[in-house]
Amino acid sequence: MKTPLVDMRLLIAITVIFCFSSCVNKQQPQITSGKVTLTFDELLHTKVDFEDAKKALLLDGYQPSETITINGEVLRDFELKDYRLTSISNDLGTGNRLIVTGNTTNPKYKIQKKVIATAYDSIPNLITTRVEYVNNGGQVLTLGGWKNNQYVLQPLDKSLSEKSFWSFQSASYPSRKDWVLPVGQNFEQQNYQGMNATDYGGGTPVVDLWRSDAGLAVGHVETEPQLISLPVKTTSKNKGIKLSVSFATDSVSTLKYPHSIQPKDSVSTFETFLTSHKGDYYTSIRKYRKVLDSKGIEFAEPTETAYEPIWCAWGYGRDFTLDKVINTLPKVKELGFEWAVLDDGWQIAEGDWQTNAKFNKTTMKQFVDEVHEYDLKAKLWWAPLAADPGSRVHENESNMLLINKQGNYQKITWWDSHYLNPALKTTKEYHKQLVQKFMEEWGYDGLKIDGQHLNQVPPDYSHSEAQKYPEESVEELPDFYKEIYKTAKNIKSDAVVEICPCGTSGSSFIMPYMNQPVSSDPLDSWQIRHKGKTYKALMGESAAYYGDHVELSDDQSDFASTVGIGGVIGSKFTWPKSADPDNEFLLTDEKEALIKKWMGIYKNYMLPKGEYRGELYDIGFDRPEAHAIERNGKLFYAFYADSFEGKVELRGLKADTSYELANYETGKQMGTVEGSGASLETSFSDHLMIVAKPQE
Repeated sequence: MKTPLVDMRLLIAITVIFCFSSCVNKQQPQITSGKVTLTFDELLHTKVDFEDAKKALLLDGYQPSETITINGEVLRDFELKDYRLTSISNDLGTGNRLIVTGNTTNPKYKIQKKVIATAYDSIPNLITTRVEYVNNGGQVLTLGGWKNNQYVLQPLDKSLSEKSFWSFQSASYPSRKDWVLPVGQNFEQQNYQGMNATDYGGGTPVVDLWRSDAGLAVGHVETEPQLISLPVKTTSKNKGIKLSVSFATDSVSTLKYPHSIQPKDSVSTFETFLTSHKGDYYTSIRKYRKVLDSKGIEFAEPTETAYEPIWCAWGYGRDFTLDKVINTLPKVKELGFEWAVLDDGWQIAEGDWQTNAKFNKTTMKQFVDEVHEYDLKAKLWWAPLAADPGSRVHENESNMLLINKQGNYQKITWWDSHYLNPALKTTKEYHKQLVQKFMEEWGYDGLKIDGQHLNQVPPDYSHSEAQKYPEESVEELPDFYKEIYKTAKNIKSDAVVEICPCGTSGSSFIMPYMNQPVSSDPLDSWQIRHKGKTYKALMGESAAYYGDHVELSDDQSDFASTVGIGGVIGSKFTWPKSADPDNEFLLTDEKEALIKKWMGIYKNYMLPKGEYRGELYDIGFDRPEAHAIERNGKLFYAFYADSFEGKVELRGLKADTSYELANYETGKQMGTVEGSGASLETSFSDHLMIVAKPQE
């Protein structure tokens, strides 16, 4: 019997309505944090939606964001099987957790994937991710690595020019690259957090890409350094830019990380994260810091002494004489500096930390006493973890030397030394005793810990009796600095511990164990400013960030970059002329006037003690470049450009409040403005410093 045509049409209509209703009611797994929503599709691909973005952040919607490499194949697709959303409460606070499971679509394998995504109420716009892969098959699987939070971002318009994206990329290279830089076509940087050269490695495990309207950052939130990469790469047709958290087993040992997955066994990724934001990377770095803080990683509070201006004897180089240094101290005191630093060249050798022939007539203790007689504090240069061939430690304590995977001593090129293994109890005790000698016996008030090798060490393959696995040397590096910091602070509660990792990208794992970060041999004033912004985000808005010797800034005279970022000022001038007449750092009348001028400005306002307002300006897209500091009810602005004419925005001012404006460099009055949305027509070259004071 044939079905009547009208009945057939009715049946089709009912079927369509039923299918449409089912599709509408069937929810996809998703989790929301603030204005960020992470949604999974039927293949466990994800998309990231950010309410404040003018255009979708991702290039192609759903993307295979979490993948694993098995037997040389990248497994991207997993058929959705189940998901559940629950409430949680732990050390990071309350929030929601989404658990999504699925099985690989590749018929060769029986692998279950479980994604655990968590959003915390106290950290909006951030979602953490951990992925577990279970081998439900009967064969042993070779693990090549995994990737988390892998996304391709699209530009606002169709073009991908160097003006489309700015980025924060934290990895250490001998070229001492900028940490903040534009990204355009044909760009690639691996950002490996291990060793990128024999003595360059480490960093902060966060990478951020942002457009003028919004950005996306990814990274890991483990409490120990991990040997991962944070690659940034332009896609093959220059349509978008890819970023991810990437782990490869060929960079690690089998003792710590499995290179295979046995039947019924599983492997888990590190806890990684994504966060979306408006403005530049400052917001995402602060959120990363908040997660670490919730996990018990506390960044050191600066002492009052950490804010005091610094003079360093490095202007005289390694070949300094004590007479030259001591004869400079009266001028150091006269100009208002409060620290005197004895730099490299006092020791017999790295690894033989005894005074050399320069101290034949004067002991180190007598030298420090003389510094104190000028009412100056004394800081000592030191390069821990380094031992020169032939030094006492290298010859007599060779068991502390680190042996790399190739079976060789790991070289430190600048000092022509070798690494010591920071994980060993003997290494920690040796350095603890050195700190006690420097500060108790000799009387130093602080330490300048120096060298590009400080940021990271390679795995040690020679101390199986003392280490569970080679990567323990990497993981224990922060604890090594903790021992130094704790020892120094126990001796002198107001001790200043400066760690200067010479051009490397500052490691967030080391920062909790110093109270004075430094721009660390900046190549120019731009590096002084963006490193300052980074350290303020990581260590706190009032971090005692040291801009390093002004002689390392543009034209050897740019105090404005350090002051405007809320940094501590310093110099390595030499004096008098008769002591070193051809020295390029000689204190001329012109330079002395410059130091006096900026010393007065610095001490009058003490901007490092204020709250750096890094969220107000986008260091990549706002022109002119701008920074703001709030202190004692006033807002201090610093604008930078080769030349500028036009309108500058004075952000952060309170509504319904009038402000008097002045140039705090020159003292010139600049009129008044009204509250939020205020701006000023102006023109300047190099820099402009403005203070906004509420009218009574």
